[in-house]
Amino acid sequence: MTAKTNPVPSVWARQQSTPDQPALSRASIVREAIVMLDADGIEALSMRKLGARLNAGATSLYRHVATKDELMELAVDEVAAEFTVPPPGSPWRAAVTEAAVSFRATALGHPWLSAVLGQAGLAYLGPNLMAYSERLAALFSDAGFPEPSRAIDTVLSYVIGMSTTEAAWLTTVTRSGKTEGDLIASLMPAAQQAAAGHDHLAGAYADAAVHAPIDPVALRDEKFSYGLDVVLDGLEMRLPR
Repeated sequence: MTAKTNPVPSVWARQQSTPDQPALSRASIVREAIVMLDADGIEALSMRKLGARLNAGATSLYRHVATKDELMELAVDEVAAEFTVPPPGSPWRAAVTEAAVSFRATALGHPWLSAVLGQAGLAYLGPNLMAYSERLAALFSDAGFPEPSRAIDTVLSYVIGMSTTEAAWLTTVTRSGKTEGDLIASLMPAAQQAAAGHDHLAGAYADAAVHAPIDPVALRDEKFSYGLDVVLDGLEMRLPR
C-alpha cells in the first residue's frame, strides 16, 4: 500500500482553492488580520476573532487559509511589500542603508513583524519577500561581494535584531499610556538604583539620565545608524580591492 505523502506545511506550497463566498477573499482576510496584529499583537489574533470581525465563521476562513500559521505567512509577505530597495547600480553603501532603514520603518510600523519572521513557516517563499530578496541579491552582487547571500544575512540579522528590541520597547511605551520621554524619565531612578555597585553600568545610566530630556526618537535613530555603520564598515573590508 502506497503511503500518503504529507504536503509541505506552507501556504505557498499548495494550490489555492476556488472561494465559495466571493465577498470573502484571501486578500480581505489577510488585510483584516494585519489590522488586528498591528493593534493587539499576535497573541490576540485567532481565526475565531478574525471571522467575527469579517462577519464570517472560522470555517469560512479555513476555505481560504488552512491554519493560523498560513495566515501569518500571508501577513508577513503582505507587509513585506512595504520594503524598499534601490535599483542595481546605486552606490552600494547608500543603497543598503536605505534598504535597512526601510525594513526598520516597516518593522516599527508593524511591531509584531520582526518577532515572527523566524517563526512564520516558509514565508520567504511569498512573492513580495522573494522580490525583496532578489533586489537585495542584485544590489550586493553588483557591488562585487564574493558571497552576497552571507553579506545580506549579516545586514538582515542586525536590522531584525535591532527592530525586534525596538518594537518591543515601543509596545511597552504604548501600554504604559505615557509618552516615550515620560516613561524613560519615570524608569530612570529605578534603573540607576539597580545599576548601583556596577561601575560600568552606573556610568552608562548616569550618562543616559543626562541625555534623557533629548528626543528619544532621535536617540533611537542615532543608535540604529551607528550599529549599521559598524556592520557596513566590516562588510566593506570584504570587498575585493
